[in-house]
Amino acid sequence: MARNIEIKAAVADLDALKTRVAEIADAGPWRIEQHDIFFNCANGRLKLRCFADASAELIVYRRPDATGPKACDYERSPVSDPQSMRRLLARSNGVRGEVIKTRTLFMAGRTRIHLDHVTGLGDYMELEVVLGAEESIAQGRAEAEQLMRRLAIDDEALVDGAYIDLIEAGEGATGG
Repeated sequence: MARNIEIKAAVADLDALKTRVAEIADAGPWRIEQHDIFFNCANGRLKLRCFADASAELIVYRRPDATGPKACDYERSPVSDPQSMRRLLARSNGVRGEVIKTRTLFMAGRTRIHLDHVTGLGDYMELEVVLGAEESIAQGRAEAEQLMRRLAIDDEALVDGAYIDLIEAGEGATGG
C-alpha cells in the first residue's frame, strides 16, 4: 500500500494562494475535473474517481480524521468500465455521496499540491507528501509543516476529514 502525509485547509483567497504555490512549484499547473462517488465502507473510505476524459480509478484509503499533517495509506486501481463498477459497488455497498471538484495540481518536489474548488463547499488546498517505503511518518510531517509555513497556511484553516464528510455535515469554506 502507498503512503503519504496529508493536510487539508480551507482557502479564503484561492488566487493569492495559487500565486504563492506557483512560486515554489517545480511543475504544473494541471487542471483536473474530478467526480468522486463514495461508497459505504467498513474500513476506511472507498471511492470511484471519474475524470473528464471518461477514465476512472478505484481508490481505497485510511487516515485519521484530524487537523494538521496526518498519515494516509492508500491503493489505487484503474477502472476500465466506470459505470459498471459504480452499479456493482452501489449494489454491494451502497452510495454514501458524491464530491465534484475542479482541481489545480502543482508539484513541489515529491509533494502534490492541490488547489480545489469543491461544488457546494468552496475552495480548499491539500498537500500530499509522498513517502518512500522506508521513510518515517515524522519526516513527511516535517516536510508538510515546512510547506504550510512557506504557503502561509494558518492552523485555524486546517480541516479534518474528507470532502464527503464536510458535505454530509453541511460545512463549507469561504469562497463559495
